[in-house]
Amino acid sequence: MGYENGVVVLTGIGKPGQTGEVVAQALLASGARLAVVSRSASEAESRAAALRSDGADVRGFPCDLSKEAEVASLAGMVRDAFGDRVDALINMAGGFAMSGPVAESDFAAWQHQLSINLTTAYLATRAFLPALRAARGSIVYFSSAAALPGARVARMSAYAASKSAVIALMHAVAQEESQHGVRANAVAPTSIRTAANVESMGTDADYVSRSEVASTVLWLCSAEASAVTGQVVELQKAGSREQKAGNGS
Repeated sequence: MGYENGVVVLTGIGKPGQTGEVVAQALLASGARLAVVSRSASEAESRAAALRSDGADVRGFPCDLSKEAEVASLAGMVRDAFGDRVDALINMAGGFAMSGPVAESDFAAWQHQLSINLTTAYLATRAFLPALRAARGSIVYFSSAAALPGARVARMSAYAASKSAVIALMHAVAQEESQHGVRANAVAPTSIRTAANVESMGTDADYVSRSEVASTVLWLCSAEASAVTGQVVELQKAGSREQKAGNGS
């Protein structure tokens, strides 16, 4: 990406061993200044502190990204810390859960998946668009292979619907914001090799590596991809679409 002192907001930094950790490290290696967002203040600060070990400019911010008022406050805190420009927003916040057959599914599970995967991305996008416009920046959304044509989504309808809606949101932002120089794209990985996924799914699944995800995110934010907007980048191993499509983020 080559952002010398560029400001990147990364939501869903997560716990050690998850994808956000490697994405954050790659962003810092490219020269970015990083605002990492997690639900709790202690987790946000602990993750920021770990990433600052090499003297990088990383600051942690707590926020429930499904709450409108908290996201508005977050945008203000990031502005106070880094200024009026954001070069990239990486919407990684979200999660996966099976919801069971639609006929037997729980409405609360449906609402939860929409909240953590879609509402978080929508509110963060809306809150940071003024700063992204100022920098003619880039937004990367995290969808899933479960949202792609032909995916096997039985028993995970809530997750698949939320990740499909993320793609629709991305397309809307790409079309609306091109006049302001803001680009929007999405990545759609199959299962990523994280500690949690290996524990639950075993070592033999056809995983996408965390470094592959990070490389794709950096490319989408780079000058090399300056003409790329409104695109979904599918990340999967050969033949993996016929296997598990969940746990994409």
